Amino acid sequence: MSSWRSWHRPLLLFAALMIVTGIGSAVGLLVDDRTLTGSPIWFKPFKFSLSLMMYALSLAWTLSLATRAHRLAWWAGTVVAAAGAVEMVIIIGQVFRGKISHFNRETPFDAALYDIMAVTIVVLWTGAVTIAVLLFRSRIEDRAAAWTLRFGSLLAVIGAALGFLMPQPTPEQRAAAENGPVDVVGAHSVGVPDGGPSMPLTGWSTTGGDLRIPHFVGMHALQVLPLLLLALVALAPHLPRLRDETVRLRLVFAASGTYAAVLVLITWQALRGQPLLEPDTATLAVGAAVVLGAALAVGVSLGSTPRTRPGATDTPPDPTAPQRNGRTHEETSA
Repeated sequence: MSSWRSWHRPLLLFAALMIVTGIGSAVGLLVDDRTLTGSPIWFKPFKFSLSLMMYALSLAWTLSLATRAHRLAWWAGTVVAAAGAVEMVIIIGQVFRGKISHFNRETPFDAALYDIMAVTIVVLWTGAVTIAVLLFRSRIEDRAAAWTLRFGSLLAVIGAALGFLMPQPTPEQRAAAENGPVDVVGAHSVGVPDGGPSMPLTGWSTTGGDLRIPHFVGMHALQVLPLLLLALVALAPHLPRLRDETVRLRLVFAASGTYAAVLVLITWQALRGQPLLEPDTATLAVGAAVVLGAALAVGVSLGSTPRTRPGATDTPPDPTAPQRNGRTHEETSA
C-alpha cells in the first residue's frame, strides 16, 4: 500500500473537513426537526459530506500514482478541494437560514449564492477533467491498475457532468416563468415535483425519475472500480487464473464497460421520469442485455489464453503502490 504521506494533502484536509461536517450534520439530524422539500433539513449536508469525503480520498490516493505533470496535478487537486469547500459552506449556510441551496432564486441573495455554487461546480469539474487527462498520460507499471484508474476517473467526470442536467428548468417552471420570475429553477426529479415520496437513506424519488442517481453512480466509479481491482488482487493467490496481468486487465475492461452501460441505462431511465425500482419492460430488457453482455465479457476474459508479457511474474503487483519512475514524493513535489 502507498503511504498516505504521499497522498495529495489539500484533498486529505478537505476529506477531514467533510468528516467534521458529516458528524455535525448527523447531530443536526438528531436535534433539529425542521424539514425542507420533504426531508430533514440536515439530510443534504450529511449526504454531501459523505459523498465528497469518499471522492476526495479517492482523488488524493489517485494523484499519488500519477507520474506526469506533478505540479499541475497538485494544483488540479487543490482546486477540487477548494471548490468543494466553497460549495459545502453555502449548503450548510443555507441550512442555518432554513433555505434550499440548489435551484434557489427566491431573493437576489439566494440567487447570488446559487450562482456561486454553479461556478464552483464548473471549477471542480474542470479540475477533475485535468486529473483524468493526467492519468491517461501517466505511466503506471501494472496495466490493470492503470486502466482501472483511467476508466474510474473518466466515468467519474461523466457522472459529475450529468449533474449539469439538474439546473435546467422543468416544463412547469418554464410555463410559470411566462407570468413572471419564479423562485426555483431546476430540479432533481423528472416528471414529479421535488420533495415527494423517496427512498430511505438516499432520498431518491420513488414516484418519478431522479437525476441524482446517475450523478451519484458515475461519480463513485472512482471508488468502485479500484475496489474491484483490489478484490481481484486479493483473490489471485487462491485463483491462479487471476495471477496473470492480462486476465486482470481484461476483467477491468469488462467491468468498466459494464459500469458505463449501467450508467447509460439509469440515466435513460431517469430522463424518462421512471423510478429506479419500478422499471418498465424496455428498461428491464436493456438491463438484461447489460447483464448478459457482462457475463459474456467475464467468460471471455477468463477463458481466453493469457499472453504474459516478458518478465512478468505470477505475483500481482500492488496496484496502490505509487509509480514515480524512481523519484521520491519529496522530489516530485519540489
